[in-house]
Amino acid sequence: MNIKLVFKLLGRILSMEAVVLVLPMAVALIYRESPMPFVWSILIILCIGLPLSFLPTKSKHFHVREGFVSVGLLWLATGVVGGLPFYFSGYFNSFIDCVFEASSGFTTTGATILTNIEALPYGILFWRAFTHWLGGMGVLVLVTAIVPSLGVRPHYLTQAETPGPVFSKLVPKQSQTSKILYQMYFALTLAEVVLLRICGLPLYDALIHSFSTAGTGGFSNRNLSVGAYGNPTAEIIIAIFALLFSLNFGLYFLLLQRRFKEALKSDEARFFLLLVAGSTALITINIMPIYENVWDSLRYAFFQVASIISTTGFATADFVLWPHFSQMILVILMFCGACAGSTGGGIKCSRVVMLLRSIRRELHRIAHPRSVEVVRLDGKPVEESTLHSVLVFIGFYILIILTAALVVSLDNVPFDISFSAALTCVSNVGPGLSTIGPSGNFSAFSPLSKVILSLCMIIGRLEIFPILVLFSRHTWRRN
Repeated sequence: MNIKLVFKLLGRILSMEAVVLVLPMAVALIYRESPMPFVWSILIILCIGLPLSFLPTKSKHFHVREGFVSVGLLWLATGVVGGLPFYFSGYFNSFIDCVFEASSGFTTTGATILTNIEALPYGILFWRAFTHWLGGMGVLVLVTAIVPSLGVRPHYLTQAETPGPVFSKLVPKQSQTSKILYQMYFALTLAEVVLLRICGLPLYDALIHSFSTAGTGGFSNRNLSVGAYGNPTAEIIIAIFALLFSLNFGLYFLLLQRRFKEALKSDEARFFLLLVAGSTALITINIMPIYENVWDSLRYAFFQVASIISTTGFATADFVLWPHFSQMILVILMFCGACAGSTGGGIKCSRVVMLLRSIRRELHRIAHPRSVEVVRLDGKPVEESTLHSVLVFIGFYILIILTAALVVSLDNVPFDISFSAALTCVSNVGPGLSTIGPSGNFSAFSPLSKVILSLCMIIGRLEIFPILVLFSRHTWRRN
């Protein structure tokens, strides 16, 4: 383990985070607020980051193990130092609350402990939403896009951070892949800002909701989230962009290259869109008695389905008040999540597709023992090692949710709250059921539960293994 190189990389990235804090500080100054929460945060982060970034290292060999450890440490550290502006603002009850909010931001979960969001200063709310944008595509993807050479092989870093069962580059060089991803990411974000501005939202509000949509996070600057505006056009724009950010960015690259046939072959995208359409139709029918007409039912159903499956977590209606059938559909969507290679969370649709096709193959084998059937995705055979990793991942996923729910239940909360809290944090969705639904928050949980749920958010964002590798004793053994 090249531990010095790991900490040197950590120091450089923390120093860059200090630079990023200048932006919300500028927002605070524009609105004539005190910049001191950001000044103190920048100074502390630089005091930690700069000495680490200048650590002498004899070797620059950087392999898979170092990559997973670096990513795990980085995201844990980001949650801690990202909470410093919240702590110095004085609007949070404890530092654990600050870490919870920052972890929720960077992991694009959108769960909050705040009871009155609108009471916070503009600068703090801007930083809160901007963490979604930074964490959406991945902190290390951003770094490799900005810095061509980190002195290490970035492939091992982005491999550990990028969601999906199979890691792939758009172009041979990882730095170029990262630049392309962020160019598309920035273009889509800018397009949403412009459209929200056109439909009547103030520039500040348009930026906040675009950052949150892009990262599929869900932090709003309004207590009632998107529902506060009562603007159907804005709701449709946000819902559509939530779905756009939930698709594999590799598809956009294929479309830009005019490789339309390859893009249309995506089994995952078709499954994702079919799931959105089917869920919207079922919920619309189920909630029709609640609303005055079909349009309102369709409007609220579509927005909530788009918000949940994309793991964005915005709300225009309190789905906790909907029939249990609709709530159950939303819980299933929390498990499923978005597409691989997107900014969304969850198990990912590609894994669900492979799981379903593996089940179908096993059923066929039982009926026809001598038959040979290959699981295919996008017309290509899937390797058995990939199928094995998918099954292991889903097993770990469910185990972590159950373990976290067990710990949270120590707060003596009902099953629906403890289970949905664990599920929504691991899946990076945000709202859960009952008191942690769209109109609720996570403030009532104990410090232990908040720490566990913060860790669940990071585990879910990194798709489990980097954190497991970080805490594994085998990682730190000398070979």
